[in-house]
Amino acid sequence: MLGIETSCDETSAAVVDEHGIRGLAIASQDAHAAFGGVVPEIAAREHIRSLDAMVRHAMREAEVGHEDLAGVGVTAGPGLVGALLAGVNWAKAYAFARGLPLLGVHHMEGHLFGTALEHEGAHPPFIGLLVSGGHTLLLEAHAWGRYRLLGQTRDDAAGEAFDKVARRLGLPYPGGPEIQRAAERSAAAGGAAGRFRLPRPMLSRRDLPGDPAYYDMSFSGLKTAVARIAEQLEAEDGLADAVDDLAAEFQEAVVDVLAEKTRRAVEQTGCRRVVLGGGVARNSRLREGLAERLGSSGELYAPSPRLATDNAAMIAAAARFRLARGERSPWSLNAEAALAFPGLA
Repeated sequence: MLGIETSCDETSAAVVDEHGIRGLAIASQDAHAAFGGVVPEIAAREHIRSLDAMVRHAMREAEVGHEDLAGVGVTAGPGLVGALLAGVNWAKAYAFARGLPLLGVHHMEGHLFGTALEHEGAHPPFIGLLVSGGHTLLLEAHAWGRYRLLGQTRDDAAGEAFDKVARRLGLPYPGGPEIQRAAERSAAAGGAAGRFRLPRPMLSRRDLPGDPAYYDMSFSGLKTAVARIAEQLEAEDGLADAVDDLAAEFQEAVVDVLAEKTRRAVEQTGCRRVVLGGGVARNSRLREGLAERLGSSGELYAPSPRLATDNAAMIAAAARFRLARGERSPWSLNAEAALAFPGLA
């Protein structure tokens, strides 16, 4: 199965078979750093420029030809519409020209399959925590293609909050890795324990199972709390000396929320297996926090950095599963930012 991923600012192609990844190419766009965030028009143009080379690279690494492919899977949403269109139109043209089945894949379902590509134990039933720049979802997977949404962010995604807080603190883009590095510097310097105390949104309330707030999350207020502290520190000319400690406290607050919500899901469903996916899964403190909170009552599966970032291997794996079920996407397949998560109740 050939996979294509162009939902944001990574251009990726991959070839996957029943044994796993045969070939994978990822080109991360560096043209956005000067703007402090992804510029959709630039992203789309970079995808168009890079996609042919990525496919050639992946197929060469996989040692396969066009005639060896069973189908083409492509991210059809959600994501930046212009970026998605670049991948969807390429995949449609290629599949049509080669007479191959076309499979549109939901980007976030792909992240679940990405972790499963590296861990045999990451199979349903499991609790899935998907944390990216655009989404934060907590779900129960009864089987591949059958999911129950437990909770989600009510405003900003966790990854978005990382990027915006980093920008407010004067850290480079992308913000997630920079926040982690700042937190590590704070720890190495001994940290200033208790210097800052940020809220843990939607954890202080005494919500009960069955209440949507029991699993839902919110990060907008946390981001605002950081901004207010930063403003006060700037007025006192003390922000530069406090960036690392404030970044560490912000990271800890996000990890506390995500880990506790996941622990609740494990406790209430009785499902011990947890699968982590999405770009924020690269954060080592998040993985540590989840493992600590789950303790011996849970088993955690997290992707490597290569498969935590947006990649086409996860898209090919999800497409391969759906092709085996006899599914096909119509030639009218479009890039829809609000594409429904297939099988999500």
